[in-house]
Amino acid sequence: MKKINRIFRIFYILWRYDLFSLLRGAIKPGLLRVLIWPFSLLSPAKKLPRGQRIRLALEALGPVFIKFGQVLSTRRDLLPEDIADELAKLQDDVPPFSNHLSREIIEKALGFSIDDVFKSFDATPIASASIAQVHFGVLKGTTKHPEWEDKHVAIKVLRPNILGVIESDLALMHSLAAVIEKFSYDGKRLKPKEVVAGFDTTIHDELDLLREAANCSQLRRNFEGSNKIMIPEVHWDLCHVNVMVMERMYGISIARLDDLKAAGVDLQMLARDGVEVFFMQAFSHGFFHADMHPGNIMVSLDPETFGRLISLDFGIVGTLSEIDKNYLVQNFLAFFNRDYHRVAALHIESGWVPPETKVEELEGAVRAVCEPYFDRPLKEISLGIVLMRLFQTSRRFKVEIQPQLTLLQKTLLNVEGLGRQLDPDLDLWKTVKPIMQTWMNQQVGFKGFWEKLKSEAPQWAQKIPTLPRLMTTLLEMEVDSKKQNHILEIKNLLEKQNKYYRNINFASIFLLGLLLGGALSYFLLTITR
Repeated sequence: MKKINRIFRIFYILWRYDLFSLLRGAIKPGLLRVLIWPFSLLSPAKKLPRGQRIRLALEALGPVFIKFGQVLSTRRDLLPEDIADELAKLQDDVPPFSNHLSREIIEKALGFSIDDVFKSFDATPIASASIAQVHFGVLKGTTKHPEWEDKHVAIKVLRPNILGVIESDLALMHSLAAVIEKFSYDGKRLKPKEVVAGFDTTIHDELDLLREAANCSQLRRNFEGSNKIMIPEVHWDLCHVNVMVMERMYGISIARLDDLKAAGVDLQMLARDGVEVFFMQAFSHGFFHADMHPGNIMVSLDPETFGRLISLDFGIVGTLSEIDKNYLVQNFLAFFNRDYHRVAALHIESGWVPPETKVEELEGAVRAVCEPYFDRPLKEISLGIVLMRLFQTSRRFKVEIQPQLTLLQKTLLNVEGLGRQLDPDLDLWKTVKPIMQTWMNQQVGFKGFWEKLKSEAPQWAQKIPTLPRLMTTLLEMEVDSKKQNHILEIKNLLEKQNKYYRNINFASIFLLGLLLGGALSYFLLTITR
């Protein structure tokens, strides 16, 4: 019954925000198009832009659909710009669940009373979203952890019964994706089944706070000793799949520019630090925070850490392999050198373009996309948009863009937008180029060769002593192989000879039988005469 009510609710919202008109225009002629025609009439939101109607509908459908819209906004290679821009405005802000329920979840997860571990616990959440909410507290020292005494912490708690709600809505999304793929003009290009499957994985990852705690710890370890960014410490003994306890971070939102200026923060330096930190994550570590919007970034005003960035919320992260990093760095360097042939060749070398693709055709398409940017000053060029245009162009040549690259492109757009909000004159390329060149030197220069040699040394140290034995074994195998081949040759020869002799014996017996039979016949005839 709940599922039927949910379906009726979805139909009502689709009608209210006139989305049936959009669906009808996208569906191939047939019975389904006829059936939804009445629903595309008399909607109260007909005059609103389509992107705004879609955003409002997702907000009305609730937390799971809001989250889906946020994830979908990263796929600018699939969506028109007006829709992608509107989806990026989706706010994941919902009413908190009850204080009593929050305490109950924490105590059940940790296995003891809140009063046993916390000196104080603020039952009113400081933030509430579709998946979880956050409380503040102060820890007590314990026999095992005396260092916890008076530690200020943030406690993240998953919403109760959220998994059931998510599973139900995901089932509807998978069904809707199948319908769109079958009946829509753009069904194959948009790959709705793959998009929903990707979202399914993402949201289930966010439901595991142990995974988020691991992401947080990894980022903190990567930036240990940094004077540009701070990552909270995770208290692992107080973490569970639905509860995460971490160091409380003090600062103000990076979006509060007036307050930052009044506090004396150097906004230009902050912008450069933010860009450098992101590119260090992506190209030095290959592990990056993929949800770097202003709500997840603060700035420290503490005298000891003044002006440093503070990163929060680690549910979504991205990873880049050495191949991914090489592809991106070489594309960016070729782009700024206006070497479009190299950009096209990189797409083919990566194996993402069908082998029959003509490099000259792809080069022409890339030139048409990129050349207009060079009429602008370098400081106005957006690397995120360049990457997006490259992906869109690649799609025409049947390139399957990897999910981690679209996630990077979405995060890059966020970082660029934030950086230029802090410093409108930020020259992104000037800030990023040294990081990319350093990475290239580490990969292809003597330093890179030496570093790889050092990284491989432990494995070689284990293998070198065993080389004589391995070579002896290999030689024995070679000798055995030759023996086996020789034996097989002899066996084949013997079989041929045996077959030959068997044939000869059979023929001899047959001829002898004929001769004997003939002689016997002649003898009998002679007697009878």
